[in-house]
Amino acid sequence: MLPLRFIDRLKFFVERQFVKGAAFQLVIVALVIGLISVVGGLLVAPVEGAFDSLGSAIWWAFLRLTDPGYLGDDAGNWQRFVSTLLTLLGYVVFLGALVAILTRWLITLMNNLERGLTPVSLRNHVVVLGWTPLTLPLVAELLQASPRVRRFLELNDARRLRLVVLSEDVSAHQALALRNEPDIGSKGRHVILRSGLAIQPEALERVACLAAAAVIIPGARQDADSLVTSDVETVKALLSIAAQARQTNQPLPFVVAELHDPRKRRVIEKAYPGAVEVVAGDATISRLMVKSVMHPGLSEVYTELLTASEGNQLYLRSGETAAGMTLGALANQRPKALLLGLMRKNGADWRIELLAPTDTVIEASDRVVMLAGRYEDTDPSPRGETVTALPRQTSPQLSPVTAKQKRILILGWSRKVPVILEEFNRYGPCRFLIDVVSVVPLARRASALSGIADSLEWLEVRQLEADYLVEGTLRRLNPAEYDSVILMSNDRLATEEEADARAMMGHLLLEDLLAGQPRRPQVIQELSDPDNEALLGVGQSEILISPMILSHLLAQVALRRELRRLMDELLGHGGMEFQLRIPEAYGLPDSAGFRACEAAAAERGEMLVGLYRGQPQADGRQLQLNPLAKDSLQLQVGDRLVVLARGG
Repeated sequence: MLPLRFIDRLKFFVERQFVKGAAFQLVIVALVIGLISVVGGLLVAPVEGAFDSLGSAIWWAFLRLTDPGYLGDDAGNWQRFVSTLLTLLGYVVFLGALVAILTRWLITLMNNLERGLTPVSLRNHVVVLGWTPLTLPLVAELLQASPRVRRFLELNDARRLRLVVLSEDVSAHQALALRNEPDIGSKGRHVILRSGLAIQPEALERVACLAAAAVIIPGARQDADSLVTSDVETVKALLSIAAQARQTNQPLPFVVAELHDPRKRRVIEKAYPGAVEVVAGDATISRLMVKSVMHPGLSEVYTELLTASEGNQLYLRSGETAAGMTLGALANQRPKALLLGLMRKNGADWRIELLAPTDTVIEASDRVVMLAGRYEDTDPSPRGETVTALPRQTSPQLSPVTAKQKRILILGWSRKVPVILEEFNRYGPCRFLIDVVSVVPLARRASALSGIADSLEWLEVRQLEADYLVEGTLRRLNPAEYDSVILMSNDRLATEEEADARAMMGHLLLEDLLAGQPRRPQVIQELSDPDNEALLGVGQSEILISPMILSHLLAQVALRRELRRLMDELLGHGGMEFQLRIPEAYGLPDSAGFRACEAAAAERGEMLVGLYRGQPQADGRQLQLNPLAKDSLQLQVGDRLVVLARGG
């Protein structure tokens, strides 16, 4: 190897100084300016009678180097020549290099500020760890100035809600996405963005997790072949938060975490000793799909309850203001709300008592479960209006599954499919013949099902490797012979847009094949982007938008922790659930009035909460939950009753 020349060593030294930052760069430029001034002074110092000393000559050179205005004051050819050289060097070194260094330093500073690398100085704020498909609807849900948000702020001694979102790489894209979200708009300026990953301890410090009133960890979209799954990142983030709390001797914040695999709930509880609520994302969507198959049309009920769209919501009111009253007396004072039951303290957990008898006495520690269009409707009527609550004394009767066999066609593959199969198996003794069609290799699907295949006693599953977007393949499947067709959003594709594009293409092909068929199966379409729902138009399919449902659930659990336990009850199997019934189920004719059906349901310990019209109404909706004009509602042929009952 040849020895380095002196010039190479010098260049390497200068390079190492320049990469250290603007301060070192300015020092190098200052040294160069000083060197040029000394050399210029030495060149003109011998001029007779021009300078008193060498210092005066160097000062003369420095002035010409830094200010071109002195160029016209020189006399003599040599002095003018040196002065011209110094002025040109001044433009290059003094002005050019100095301005370039300062400009680049300012740009770097602004970029760092925009990237969100500065730790936040907040307390009692809400932190969202991760920029995922759930983030935008989650932020929109939290930014709504609802009474539930106001109660959350009062409990945490905060004047306004402050949101901090941790994103892997903060840029103008996120800020633009916030502004373009219809339910956020100008409110997006109140959202603070910070760069980093949830698995990085320094990123968690940057968003001040330990000082937050609530930390929300939405599940991220992961590559199917990645060993570091979203659940692994969630556990790592919780371990980091717990470790920081131990080191600084601070209390742990309340955390709401989404898990794709609900079996890891115990791992979460071990990793995080503080208050934590786990929302099983895949299980929630899978249960909704299965319930919709068992009760076609039921997806609209849960979609209304689990999204921030217009309609009715579930509210929990403290029993302190109603302590000593019965459920019937409380219901009489709330004509615009339906009292579904109670939640009672059971140690550290809650005992769900939906459809409790109307003579049940409310305790101060209870939570009253209500269904209403607005939070204000759960307060006593300001006009003194009352309604007579129907007595419900008997225990709710078990509603067994009436179907003996169902044929299900699942188009597409995702990590939810094994969970869906497990959920179908819970509805035995009803048997399910399920065909799963996907381009995912059979070996990979068999691996995903290896842990549950032997326990699916009520299912007969057939795996088919084919592309359902090929019209000939879809036609050979003969979808009209199935009872239900489920179009899955593929979680193996790079983006939600690609997954939805494929699912919607399959939906259009399916609708084309079913057109004119004497028998039409139920069609359930899963989407990842809420904007794509409008592209499909108004049809006969049931659409589930996973991010909208999960983001609403995460946000509401963060604001009211007990809601997670309530939703587990309503979405689980064997507990209380919403069902669709025909009037004949209560021995009533199709043309029976709403109040007659309501009374018949109450006699069986159930509650009638609305109607599912056989034909769309003027606004295009078929679902009417908590109708106000109950006495005037007359059922029509094809209408079904929405009831709260005990599932079989």
